[in-house]
Amino acid sequence: MRRSNHNDRNNAGHRVNHSIRASEVRVISPDGEQLGIMHPNEARDKAKEFGLDLVEVAPNSRPPVCRIMDFGKYQYDQSKKAAASRSTRVQLKTVQLRPNTDDHDMDVKLRRAKKFLEGGNQVRFVMRMRGRERAYTQRWVEHLGELLADFSENYETPINVVSSPRGEGWRIHAIVEPASTS
Repeated sequence: MRRSNHNDRNNAGHRVNHSIRASEVRVISPDGEQLGIMHPNEARDKAKEFGLDLVEVAPNSRPPVCRIMDFGKYQYDQSKKAAASRSTRVQLKTVQLRPNTDDHDMDVKLRRAKKFLEGGNQVRFVMRMRGRERAYTQRWVEHLGELLADFSENYETPINVVSSPRGEGWRIHAIVEPASTS
């Protein structure tokens, strides 16, 4: 059972056990049934009977609602849910190229891009130019467009072009995403 000497809330925003300072609380059992309105000391004793914590879940209601639960397990479940939602978010992955990248190196980069797309992420192709290569920017924009067309044919990966190839300063970039299967 957790005991806190602080009067504030923990990082999840819940008051737990001795941090609850209301004069009366509505208590809910671990099964979800209401045990009634009682003094926090009595509610903590009930939680101790179950071997669990008393957690304030609705501090703004009158009286505040407290639930008897395993607070450590609750925090763990919440962190797992947050991690799962972060991992399912679409990310923007970058594949960097040069105008004269060799064929084998290009294949390696395109296979990596295919993996990113299969993972459901967007891929930004960035072609960096140096020196005299900048004099032929339009040629490299067309080259990147052809590369994307070949990519979708050769790797049999259906893609949607979010941002077609365009030059900005020393770089040319394009963004693609996996085609929706619906």
